Amino acid sequence: MIDIAYKSATYRSRVELKDFDAKVGLDRGASRLKESLWYIVKMFFFLSAFPFPSSFKAMLLRRFGAKVGKGVVIKPRVNIHMPWKLVVGHHSWLGEEVFLLNFEPLTIGDNVCVSQRVFLCCGNHNFRDPAMSYRNGPIVLGDGSWIGVGCFIGPGVRIGMDTVVCAASVVTRSLESNGVYKGNPAVFVKPRWQ
Repeated sequence: MIDIAYKSATYRSRVELKDFDAKVGLDRGASRLKESLWYIVKMFFFLSAFPFPSSFKAMLLRRFGAKVGKGVVIKPRVNIHMPWKLVVGHHSWLGEEVFLLNFEPLTIGDNVCVSQRVFLCCGNHNFRDPAMSYRNGPIVLGDGSWIGVGCFIGPGVRIGMDTVVCAASVVTRSLESNGVYKGNPAVFVKPRWQ
């Protein structure tokens, strides 16, 4: 046991991470071989700073089970965890250093802009369970939405059609269509289109 100066004499932590079971609450959706091959492809062609053509990266994603529409732009250093759980509509953009932690289905509609360093996080843990079991949820980005630079979108969130999430916002609840939202937590500011 590690002696930590701030331990309380009257309170003992209930968290038992040794009891966490990665197989409970997560369907990986692919074999270990497929997942391993994906990580190799991801390292060379997606996490690289070299600007491989978007059409080439879209083709690789399709080979691993993603549904990718026409005219999709995929910038360098995009980290996609499980392509077989990914749908990207026509003419959508994934900016540099976007991170798609898609333990659950992640659907990006048509004409969606996901700006640089956005974190779309379908994964979570149940903090009320001492073993911190998974509490994951899908994410849906509606057609025409724009997720500004550096945003965090949490599990179970649906972003409405034509909605704008301003830079550095944190979204943990679904947002209505045609709104501009900002902040931590993100709140409605005004309609996008009058």
